[in-house]
Amino acid sequence: MITPDILPILRCPADGGQLTLADDPLIQRVNKAITEGTARDQLDERVTDPIEGGLVNSQVDRLYPIRGGIPTLIVDEAIGLTGISEGE
Repeated sequence: MITPDILPILRCPADGGQLTLADDPLIQRVNKAITEGTARDQLDERVTDPIEGGLVNSQVDRLYPIRGGIPTLIVDEAIGLTGISEGE
């Protein structure tokens, strides 16, 4: 997982802004959307693999998934949060 000492140096590859760790409720909502088939990446492709964590950009419109303890900081693979981050 992401250690506290590395988090301050991680930046959003799209806009260079600060990234923050996603909280558990957001991770649960994203995984629910993945299960339901409604989670989409930045290429509008369906996301099929659940996540164990994520890094959220400063605009809270995309989440960079963490799987196997490794963050994926690839813009195209970021999960769109529109409709997910607000909750149910």
